[in-house]
Amino acid sequence: GEAIFRSLIARHGFERTLAVSSAATGDWHVGERADERTLAALEARGYDGTAHRARQFDPAEFAAVDLVIAFDRGQERILRQWATTDHDRGKVQLLMSFDPESHGPDAALFDSVLAMIERASYSLFRQLEPGIRQGA
Repeated sequence: GEAIFRSLIARHGFERTLAVSSAATGDWHVGERADERTLAALEARGYDGTAHRARQFDPAEFAAVDLVIAFDRGQERILRQWATTDHDRGKVQLLMSFDPESHGPDAALFDSVLAMIERASYSLFRQLEPGIRQGA
């Protein structure tokens, strides 16, 4: 998201007017680069994500920002819990709420995710089955 929004800001000449940064609610990837598959997908669409390094959002940042975008409902919930005022809670918005064509996840998305989980589960079971049969 940060790479895309930075590109939009630069393309429209607002680098001195708008600032954007990316941060997670968890600390488990702090300092790491984006996943290589993410970087490849960004590059294929004309975006540069190579400068990205993971960091954790600090609730003290609410005072300095106008808007905090969450990628999913879990992040949204955590960020609103971290906010200490109604004003700061109001700064937290779900990214997909800005998509005029999005009406939330549709059945096809759930079917797609279910299919991925099924494939992975069957594969995991096939790997465990020989050991289970041997009593391991």
